[in-house]
Amino acid sequence: MNRRTTLVGVVALATGLTLAGCSSSDSKPELKVTGAFMPQPVSDMAAGFLVVKNSSDTSDRLISVTSPLSDDVTIHETKNQTMRMVTSFDVPAGGKLDLERGGRHIMFMKLKQQPKRGESVPVELHFEKADPIKVDLPVKETTYNPKKQ
Repeated sequence: MNRRTTLVGVVALATGLTLAGCSSSDSKPELKVTGAFMPQPVSDMAAGFLVVKNSSDTSDRLISVTSPLSDDVTIHETKNQTMRMVTSFDVPAGGKLDLERGGRHIMFMKLKQQPKRGESVPVELHFEKADPIKVDLPVKETTYNPKKQ
C-alpha cells in the first residue's frame, strides 16, 4: 500500500510540474494586422505595406509571406536608399512591426497579373510562433501614402 501511495504522489507531482510548464509566458503571440495596402503596380513588381500589432508579452518574427499574385514574394528593408532582402522582421512583445514606404515592406516579383485600384490582393503572413494570418491588401493609387491621408 505504501508503494502505491508513493507512486501516486510521484505521478501527481510530475503532472503538476508538467502543467506548471504551460504558463502564459509560453503562449503564442496575439497578433493583429491593420493598415494593409498595395499601391497599384506599374511593372511586373509590386510592394505591400501593413502594420502587425502584438498585444501579448511574447515577441515573434515575420518569417515569410505567400500570395497567389506571385510565386516570388519576399520581405525587404530599405536603408540608406538601398533595398535588400531580409530573412525576418521582429514583432516585439507589446509593440508593432511597421511595413511602410521607404522602410520595411513586402516585395512581389514576377506578378501573375496586374491588380487594379479597387481590387484586393490576398496574402498570408507566416510567423515563427503565431499561426499564419490571412490579409487582403486593398490596391490603392500608385502614389497612395496613408501618412498623408
